[in-house]
Parts: sequence; structure tokens; C-alpha cells
Amino acid sequence: MGEKDLEIEETSPPRREDETKTQVGKVKKKKKVKAEKRGVCHVSRVPPRMDHVKLRQVLSQFGEIQRIYLVPEAVAAQMNRKRAGGFRGQAFSEGWVEFTKKSVAKRVANMLNGQQMGGRKRSSFYYDIWNVKYLSKIKWDDVTDEIAQRHAVREQKLALELSAAKRERDFYLTQVDKSRALSSIEERMKKKQKVQQESGVISDFPSDQFAPKVIRQFPQKKPVADQAGKLKPSLSKDVLAGVFGGQ
Repeated sequence: MGEKDLEIEETSPPRREDETKTQVGKVKKKKKVKAEKRGVCHVSRVPPRMDHVKLRQVLSQFGEIQRIYLVPEAVAAQMNRKRAGGFRGQAFSEGWVEFTKKSVAKRVANMLNGQQMGGRKRSSFYYDIWNVKYLSKIKWDDVTDEIAQRHAVREQKLALELSAAKRERDFYLTQVDKSRALSSIEERMKKKQKVQQESGVISDFPSDQFAPKVIRQFPQKKPVADQAGKLKPSLSKDVLAGVFGGQ
């Protein structure tokens, strides 16, 4: 009996692992089914002074919302807006809203798109217009992938701009160093010439020896005489024989 009990105890842990795996699989299936029922709307324009909290307050009255993501405004556009005296807080360019049901997302997009936001008249976005579109066959994972791709493209573009700016800076610094070296050489030569003139010694170095030489190149055209012979029409032998034969 002792050996059988040991065998049962040894075989019991794998059964528990199988049970946990099946439970995890069931949970994933439930999450996948719930995700399939959800709908995503795209807000192509977010008014100034509106953030994810206010957007959730406005849209939650039409249905339950799962997640909201708003894209921050570009740094250049934000600086231009602040210089022009506009809103100085954080603004957003676009966003995505995930509803728990596709039907609610479709209804919200059809009902609000092109309509005035309304609300309280004191609200800063009372006269703004809704720009909402329902994204069919688009899930939240697709939205996150697109956002990650945009970030990667933006980082790559920023790296290229930084490398170009670094090259320009290095070229400018090299030119500055060259100009400083030339100016120091000219100053030394001028001092040397001055000392030689005061002592009565004729200098062998001209004053413009270290002046930067400017070489200009002008585009040259081909001579016209070469093409004139090719373009000139030639008389046939019969015509020449008739002219000189008559003489």
C-alpha cells in the first residue's frame, strides 16, 4: 500500500498543472471573445483644453468606455501656438476610444460626427465640431501597433535630423578653426613684415601670400564651327556635273 500511495502522490502534480493550463486557456478565450465584441472609434481632431478625462465624461453618457488614447501635439505646433498667444497647456491632435460594444461605437460615430459638441455655453469647446469615425474590423491591438510604428518612424526621423545637424555643426567648426588659423598666420606675417620694415630689411614674402584664393569656374559651350559642317546641306554629284559640264 505504501508504494501505491507514493505513486499517486508522484502523479498528482502534473494533473494540477494541466488544470491551471486549462483555466488560463479559458480566461484567454473569454478575454478574446470580449475583445471581439468591442468597437473602436477614431477622433481625428481633439479641441484645445480637452483631455482624456473630459472626453470620457462626454462620451460615457452614450455607452461604457474601456480605453482612451490621445496623441500629444507635436512640439513645433505647440511652440507656434504658444507664440501666437493661444492655449498654453497640453493639447492633443487625435485619439482613439474603445467601447465595450460595437453597436454603441457605431451609434456614437453616426450620431456625433459633424455635430456641434455643445454642452455648457461657458465650455471652451462648446462651438467645436465632432470628427468621429467608427473603425470597422479594427481592434485595440491594431491601434497600439500603429502607435508604436508611428513612434518608431518619428524616432528615426529625429535621429536623421540630429545627425544632419551634427554634420553641419562639425563643418561649421572646422571652417571656424581654419579661419582662425589663417588669421593668426596673417597676423604673424604682418608683425614680421613690420619688424623687417623698421629694421630696413626687404621682406621676401608678399602681403597677399596667405590670402584665400578664389577659383571661379564658368561652364563652356561646344564650338559652333564643329556643328556647322554637319548641318550644312551638300549638293549631289549630278547637280555639280550639270553646272560645270555646261561650261
